[in-house]
Amino acid sequence: MTSSKVRYLIFFQYFGTKYSGVMKAPSHQAILGVENYLEHAVSKLRPANDIRLWISSRTDSGVHALCNSLHVDIQRKDGKPPFSEDVLVKALNYHLQPEPISILSASIVPDNFHARYRALSRTYVYRLVTGCSHRSELPVFEKNLCWSVYGSHLNGTAVQEAAQFLLGTHDFSTFRSISSEMPFKSPVKTLHQVHITPSVGFLSHYTYRNLQFWELVFKSRSFLYKQVRRMTGALVQVGQGRLTPLDIKDLLEARDSMAFPQNCIAPPDGLFLKEVEYEEDFFLTAEESST
Repeated sequence: MTSSKVRYLIFFQYFGTKYSGVMKAPSHQAILGVENYLEHAVSKLRPANDIRLWISSRTDSGVHALCNSLHVDIQRKDGKPPFSEDVLVKALNYHLQPEPISILSASIVPDNFHARYRALSRTYVYRLVTGCSHRSELPVFEKNLCWSVYGSHLNGTAVQEAAQFLLGTHDFSTFRSISSEMPFKSPVKTLHQVHITPSVGFLSHYTYRNLQFWELVFKSRSFLYKQVRRMTGALVQVGQGRLTPLDIKDLLEARDSMAFPQNCIAPPDGLFLKEVEYEEDFFLTAEESST
């Protein structure tokens, strides 16, 4: 006798430097994806059903997540009751050791819930720092966690002015990667939020010489492949005086990925998926799921 199958929404985070990205990679590949390790951790729970993870938001090699999400169906053997949310979190974190991947929370959701398609929005943060003449000058705790932009100055006001052109609904073809794996996906996206703010390093009480940290925040229901890194790269060019705010408007209106300036894309190191939002109504308690 087996218990009923239960669908869980799981929020998780990871340090992305050592992975090929969040999505599953072939097992023979030297560098695996975060999903490979998540799937292995779930399999350690010995479910009665075949396991498939549905991840809400794809991130590439070197990109980090403060909070990504997935849904998975788990059916236990021998008539055992479904895992409680707390037990599931602890068990998965135990089996994920020593990987830099952590389960933040788990919630029981309806059987028709889908982590990708039910997401209301995704928020990305890009961290960068000015004032470094060489990458070796970065504080040790910032290695692989921000983009060291050469130069001692970034005009945040000009960046914010340029960012306003990206707000709203547009055809973002210029900011889509030329090597997009989904060339037929609509390039029309609605950017709900984009702004730049001065920030601090991870150890805010310590002054890092003359370094200035910045954060660029982007919020939309979905993004095109490498759209955030391309927008970041172009905005940094504005901040350095190599492009004007009006140039961003012109790039947007060009609607041509070939119009994007060469060697302008931001590296993956400073990119973090910060948040995936859902409607509160989709969340169930363990008691509600059993009625």
